Amino acid sequence: MLRRIDLRNAPAASLDYRTLVPRADFDVESALHVVRPICDDVRDRGVEAILEYSAKFDGIEVTPGTGIAVPVEALTRALAELDPAVRAGLEESIRRLRQTCEAELENDIVSDLGPGARVTQRMIPVDRVGLYVPGGVAPLVSSVVMNVVPAQVAGVGSIALTSSPQKAFGGLPHPTILAACALLGIEEVYSVGGAQAIAMLAYGAGPCRRVDLVTGPGNIYTVSAKRLLKGVVGIDSEAGPTEIAILADDTADAAFVAADLISQAEHDP
Repeated sequence: MLRRIDLRNAPAASLDYRTLVPRADFDVESALHVVRPICDDVRDRGVEAILEYSAKFDGIEVTPGTGIAVPVEALTRALAELDPAVRAGLEESIRRLRQTCEAELENDIVSDLGPGARVTQRMIPVDRVGLYVPGGVAPLVSSVVMNVVPAQVAGVGSIALTSSPQKAFGGLPHPTILAACALLGIEEVYSVGGAQAIAMLAYGAGPCRRVDLVTGPGNIYTVSAKRLLKGVVGIDSEAGPTEIAILADDTADAAFVAADLISQAEHDP
């Protein structure tokens, strides 16, 4: 049951909004003891450890021929089978984000301080990034777009992407995620999720070479792994639970308001 808070007759100056609308609890420290042995195991045993965790956490059947790299043929097939309407939406999202990122590219900042004294600030891309895309509760295909496009515009030379293996799809990530990768020209894709995915990117394992920077959202265990390994690999941030606030009056379309609220349900609590 949703809790209803009526603020219409309360003076704004007297309200403590942080008490009325508390933020979700997100204790990363509490998960560190869970992810530490996983990360250490992946560092020491590589793909063998990763496959064991895929079987344990994702229910994936591991056979002698099971690997972690997604075949290029699977990416091509996923794109060919993608719903045309979904493809059109992805293409438009990619176009808009690429245009936005290109506008944000920074030029050199040069300061001439005196004879023979010039200071130049230059933004250069990292050599290799690892992108994490959640695929458990819902396939966050938007995370493919939001991570890949900025890296491409920045000029990152090598991009690896990983997402949780799905039992329903033969141990591969969700087809929509694979299709988005194909649409963006990303061919280095792995079927690995959770803390073991972050460790794979940080340390390298099997066909996956270690990266310089890990980006992308995830659940508390993924975030905990990023905190644990940020001395080994660069990270973007420790993103907590997403939140939403909608301002709507009696002229708003109730269906649109409901859709915005429901969109939060795909995220972890």
